[in-house]
Amino acid sequence: MPRAGLSPDAVVRLAVEVVDEGGASGFADLTLAKVAAKAGVAAPSLYKHVGSLADLRRDVAVLAVRELTATGASATVGRAGADALRALASAWRQYAHDHPGRYAATQVGPDPDDPADAVARDVAAEGVQVVVATLRGFELPDDRVIDAVRAVRSGIHGFVLLELGGGFRMREDVDQSFAVLVDMLVAGVAALGAPVAATR
Repeated sequence: MPRAGLSPDAVVRLAVEVVDEGGASGFADLTLAKVAAKAGVAAPSLYKHVGSLADLRRDVAVLAVRELTATGASATVGRAGADALRALASAWRQYAHDHPGRYAATQVGPDPDDPADAVARDVAAEGVQVVVATLRGFELPDDRVIDAVRAVRSGIHGFVLLELGGGFRMREDVDQSFAVLVDMLVAGVAALGAPVAATR
């Protein structure tokens, strides 16, 4: 049965439902036809509310990045240093487990030169600032902050991606392995700040 009152926001919400139902590959497999089927309308009807599949994917990614940013900010409030980084890592991992399709959408970097990606760039920058704030307690030199942000993101994302993809099939405790990874990230970030501390 067709859904009455479709709007751009409603189409994005339906797209998120499709992404969630698709699991880890839900974002990659998102199509206008699937969203139209969810809405109970013909695919061409969606073009009244969304310009293209690329636009819809961008809107889903923006929603997911906002959620992940809020999740990280909430987990790290009132925390500092290693405690904050461990809380951020756990929150990101939990979000990925709870919403694997949406989590995949958070990994799409906006084009720095495309005007259509302006909102996505702003939202991504807010996400980066949460990580920067999380790492502030390590007193990193300014020229190493982005290195640390990228290292933290890469480490957590790589682990989560392998985990969601069934890459860890050995009997050893995966939670323990994640804790070890985060300990290594904490030590690595601390090492980047060590030269600054040593000069005081």
